[in-house]
Order: sequence, then structure tokens, then C-alpha cells
Amino acid sequence: MNQPAPYVHWGFVVLSLPNLVLIGVMLGLFALALVLPFPGRRHRRPAADEERRDG
Repeated sequence: MNQPAPYVHWGFVVLSLPNLVLIGVMLGLFALALVLPFPGRRHRRPAADEERRDG
């Protein structure tokens, strides 16, 4: 805790290692949000919703 964070150098891009880990976690959560379905949307059918409105 008393030492500066290590840095990663990619050409002109310089990031501290904790920031790089945080960016990786945020990108992972974003990818999961795109892939995982919304809760409760799996069992519903659009036709069943229309029947309820008409009936």
C-alpha cells in the first residue's frame, strides 16, 4: 500500500494495473449483460400476451 501501482505500457497508452483490472471487469460485465436474458422473459410468449388483451 505504500508503493506506487505498477504501470502497463502499450505504445502511447499507459495504464496503471488496478485501472486495467477495473476496465477488464467492466467489459466482462457488459458482455454478460448482452448475453444473459432478462429474468422472466424466457417463459412468456408474445401470442399469449395478445390473447389476454383481446379476451
